[in-house]
Amino acid sequence: MNRDAIVRALEAALTDVLERPVTGLSGEVLLFDDLHLDSTTMLEMLMALENSIGLVVDPEELDADDFESVDTFTNFVESTLRNQVPA
Repeated sequence: MNRDAIVRALEAALTDVLERPVTGLSGEVLLFDDLHLDSTTMLEMLMALENSIGLVVDPEELDADDFESVDTFTNFVESTLRNQVPA
């Protein structure tokens, strides 16, 4: 899955979780500061991405730095998907 597809999946997940349209995200957008996410909406977003793109996240491996911006989160998703063992 390429970066553009991940960002589109992120936009869809955030639109669902935040119950408002989220489009046109750029890499510099800060997830907590700009989009006003909190820990609950972040978990809901992760669950939505699990359903939509098959992202499986071990809670023990979550690092707050991965959720700083769209870019850092996209890097996290790319790495996680790349290292995931197919079901």
